[in-house]
Amino acid sequence: MTENVHPHEIHKFGSQAERWWDPNGEFKTLHDVNPLRLRFIQQYAGLSGKRVVDVGCGGGILTEGLAKAGADALGIDLSEELIDIADLHGLETGVKANYQRISAETLAEQQPEAFDHVTCMEMLEHVPDPASIIRACATLVKPAGMVFFSTLNRVPKAYLLAILAAEHLMKIVPKGTHDYKTFIKPSELCQSARNAGLELQGMVGIQYNPFNKQFSLGKDIDVNYIAAFQRTE
Repeated sequence: MTENVHPHEIHKFGSQAERWWDPNGEFKTLHDVNPLRLRFIQQYAGLSGKRVVDVGCGGGILTEGLAKAGADALGIDLSEELIDIADLHGLETGVKANYQRISAETLAEQQPEAFDHVTCMEMLEHVPDPASIIRACATLVKPAGMVFFSTLNRVPKAYLLAILAAEHLMKIVPKGTHDYKTFIKPSELCQSARNAGLELQGMVGIQYNPFNKQFSLGKDIDVNYIAAFQRTE
């Protein structure tokens, strides 16, 4: 089976693995939004004692957050470098999360309906076939379990703020992180989710205030947004 991955994306993020856990480095944004993501997840899903898989976990920022909240957390990614960094950071901090280099599709074949909840943050816009990832997440989760996605909206405002402003002007994320044509409209995400047997429960935007340099959750979903779905079957 051909992996649902752009090799250049794996290389791009894997080559930055050693800087993943620098809270003031290139991935500061991931550190800053992580508490907001966890708060949103916990509005819909209890984590204590639950088995949760974090799809496209990168260096493990969200995966560790899930583990700290009491989840039996597994992070999966196709970058060997990022999995190594995630494992190493867990050893350094004592946070007990597990990591595996495997695709969402392969894990779904091996462990269908094995997880209470599934998270997949800032990944869908980096793969050739986002719908395949969404189907895999729906397969991984138990019936009535929750699946969480975050991605970027394909509207001009997102291009201006997420690429021109964030990558080039304010430099709060590395240049080349995003490609506007891969952004996903909420309607497209919801359609793919419905096709996979997932029902939307809630959606909010993740907004950035350049004056106080703070992120917050709000109603504006024109740039970054995060959505909660429940498996219906």
